[in-house]
Amino acid sequence: MIKNLSGDFETVEYENKRFVMLYDNVQTEFYPTHWHNAIEIIMPIENSFTVRTGGESFSLKEREILIIPPRELHTLPPQEGRRIIFQCDSSVLTDVSALDAIKPVLATPQHITPELDKTLYLRAKKAILDIYSQYYAYSEISDVKIYMNLISLLVAVREYQIERTRISLACAKDKMYQYSEKFNMVLKYIDKNYMYDISLDKLADIAGYSKYHFSRIFKEFNSMSYLQYINLRRTRAAEMLLLDPSIPITEVAMRSGFSSLTTFNRIFKEIKHCTPSDYKRFYSTTGQDSLPENAEDDFDTEI
Repeated sequence: MIKNLSGDFETVEYENKRFVMLYDNVQTEFYPTHWHNAIEIIMPIENSFTVRTGGESFSLKEREILIIPPRELHTLPPQEGRRIIFQCDSSVLTDVSALDAIKPVLATPQHITPELDKTLYLRAKKAILDIYSQYYAYSEISDVKIYMNLISLLVAVREYQIERTRISLACAKDKMYQYSEKFNMVLKYIDKNYMYDISLDKLADIAGYSKYHFSRIFKEFNSMSYLQYINLRRTRAAEMLLLDPSIPITEVAMRSGFSSLTTFNRIFKEIKHCTPSDYKRFYSTTGQDSLPENAEDDFDTEI
């Protein structure tokens, strides 16, 4: 299934200029630790399936769903059975500002089971099966419908997260809406000012909370700390600057908002699983525009 692997980076080849790839996978094969720019979603159809990612081992029962974020190292041990493996170019989400609200879904792997939440599970399962059906429909709007189902799936996960956060914080829905408005302002501020020093005091002031309250609520609401979000935003900016061979890596670090080259190298490697130099070298040697991050009827009957 893995066609192009350089080190631990996989270049996903989408067929016929599509932004998605789907495998009705029955191979008993070892897929070594790797990562790619694509969002990956796995759903076993026959037999369970184990995936190691995000520092954890996920044992998926039949028809459970695992969402693996872009740029997340993952390993698929050899296992008998049948499973859907769906990959989607992450840029169709990250390049659309209106979808910023669902970014927290892709902060960590998401294992969706009936025990987690029955409504969420049924919505997620339906979305994946609809994606499968549309992938092999080959109509002019198949990819549009796939995109809509993917968004529907991620929205369902985000709604679940928000509701769990609301319960955890013991607040009313109108309070959650207030949090959403305030943190959207904070995220927009970070997106515009990531290249400068951003203090906790400033972010807490924008939200109108104390530093302690801001830090706690931000992590609850966004599934990552404010520092993790800042570093993620700076790393994404660095990826684009590394495209330009005329910009030295030290300058990339400074223009992306990192305080030192050492900090830049450490954080970039934590997020991208390679050094800035390796990333730059990969692009210069491949010349790719997409960087490292950086029987249907029988199937429907069985389901």
